[in-house]
Amino acid sequence: MPSKSSARIAALTVAAVCSTISAVVFTGSAQAEAVAIHDIQGSTRTSPLAGQQVTDVTGIVTGVRTYGSSRGFWIQDANADDNPATSEGIFVFTSSTPQVAVGDSVKVSGTVTEFVPGGASSGNQAVTELTRPTVTVVSSGNALPAATTISGRSVPGTYAPAGDKGANGSVNGLALQPRTYALDFYESLEGMNVKIGSSRVVTATDPFSELWVTVKPYENPNRRGGTVYGSYDAQNTGRLQIQSLIPTATQPFPTANVGDTLKGTTEGPLDYTQFGGYTLTARTLGTVADGGLERETTRKQSRSELAVATYNVENLDPTDDSFADHAAAIVKNLQSPDIVSLEEIQDNNGAKNDGTVAADETMRKLTDAITAAGGPAYEWRAIDPVNLADGGEPGGNIRQVFLFDPERVSFTDRAGGDATTAVGVTKTNGKAQLTASPGRIDPADEAWKNSRKPLVGEFVFRGKTVFVIANHFASKGGDQALHSQYQPPVRSSETQRHLQAKSVNAFVKDILAAQKNASVVTLGDINDFEFSSTTKLLEDDGVLYSAIKSLPKSERYSYDFQGNSQVLDQILISPSIRKYCDFSYDSVHINAEFADQISDHDPQVLRFRP
Repeated sequence: MPSKSSARIAALTVAAVCSTISAVVFTGSAQAEAVAIHDIQGSTRTSPLAGQQVTDVTGIVTGVRTYGSSRGFWIQDANADDNPATSEGIFVFTSSTPQVAVGDSVKVSGTVTEFVPGGASSGNQAVTELTRPTVTVVSSGNALPAATTISGRSVPGTYAPAGDKGANGSVNGLALQPRTYALDFYESLEGMNVKIGSSRVVTATDPFSELWVTVKPYENPNRRGGTVYGSYDAQNTGRLQIQSLIPTATQPFPTANVGDTLKGTTEGPLDYTQFGGYTLTARTLGTVADGGLERETTRKQSRSELAVATYNVENLDPTDDSFADHAAAIVKNLQSPDIVSLEEIQDNNGAKNDGTVAADETMRKLTDAITAAGGPAYEWRAIDPVNLADGGEPGGNIRQVFLFDPERVSFTDRAGGDATTAVGVTKTNGKAQLTASPGRIDPADEAWKNSRKPLVGEFVFRGKTVFVIANHFASKGGDQALHSQYQPPVRSSETQRHLQAKSVNAFVKDILAAQKNASVVTLGDINDFEFSSTTKLLEDDGVLYSAIKSLPKSERYSYDFQGNSQVLDQILISPSIRKYCDFSYDSVHINAEFADQISDHDPQVLRFRP
């Protein structure tokens, strides 16, 4: 994936542009009549009154948002109906700072609108709102409607219904079943005052003052406090995003790591956002209790073991201040692997888009920092990409790079590799050999359009040749969210990753056709799960095996996203390594679970005896 911060900023830019056109308006005869909030919300995801004018909608203000592009306030009717599917709360969009306070009793007239955060093309669900409002404050200081408790007991275990095939898989028109489906349960509370009790943090505080908790502490937990995502069919229903309505000057948003606890009561309106779906926007925010999470350190490889690692260093360029931290991670936490595949090494001037493609300054700063940290005098090999041809941050020209310790392993340099020439495999003296080392796999193939081309090289360890293929597959950008109105969500980005997996798999087959017992390590930011079709295509015909699957299911993760601990980074091995080389695998958790991360990925380490 792109880094969470850069993807978020890009999406916010798009959202700002689209904010005036992302409302879904249903045409109908406009009429002005007094109705209750639950009449507006209805028993499906979209209002039966969308597009109509309503007058004198009454409610108590339960939250006020004075920041951002979605300023307004929430109101809730204290006189609930007896239908659990109809919400009693609604957001009033004012665009400017609202002139109401929590506890005000108000009457609101306005237009019922279905607003889609991120725009209609995102596939997100819509938020029922009142827009262009006229607001009358009737009284102030009123007691708030009692908050509905969201807990492990109240949230259903099944995530979402199957979408209506007649509506392209949308669930919008389906009657809500809040006792059966988690997404329906949350939708039935849209805009209402809700609360949670003490809950474990499952995604650390991010730069946008958000964190995720789970209200189901026994739902797919791992030993470090996260919630593991292990199947498309087994969504984690207890995940809930937390934001705050409290001014930072009054109470700064808490900094929390995975495994910490948000203690006490957190209470406020339930919103729906582009970045995470249903979100408790806290009017009352709990306090963080430290769970004591520490960064992991893998064991040192023995003299006879080859240690190979993959590490996404998140758009590293010479202007960054994280070189010493990355160096410490490689030397201390990873115990100076013999070979490291680095992903997201940017060119010498980072995101400046001036045609620069060389990354020797970036690599010099990193290798110098590693030496200063007490690590090996690493050498490196890479191939500069064609300018702007490999995707990523415009102007950054990210690429994969091999780091290697020349005291432990040698690199077989063979001329001929460049950005546009496809590397091949020959058979020499009964052994597989690359036509160029380093080289790139099939760079002109459609599979690699606007994406990072795999880098392959030959290494020799204790007289044995090991082929290493460094990858950074296409990101998940553009996929519909887990909380999408379309169920199951469409994963459009995997189409390209499937082509990429087939390309790499075919190349590994060429190596094994030339030498059946060749040692091949295919690794990197695969941008897909260990149970995905992408991984299955990489493994096709048994030529590779994703070694992270040798770990218990609760240990399989390298990335933390929206409350899910999940696999994106993988190391896959050929049959000879799997069967005969006594391999061990470690996902080294140093970044993804922490608020103060230097990358959003955790590195992976494989050790084996060739």
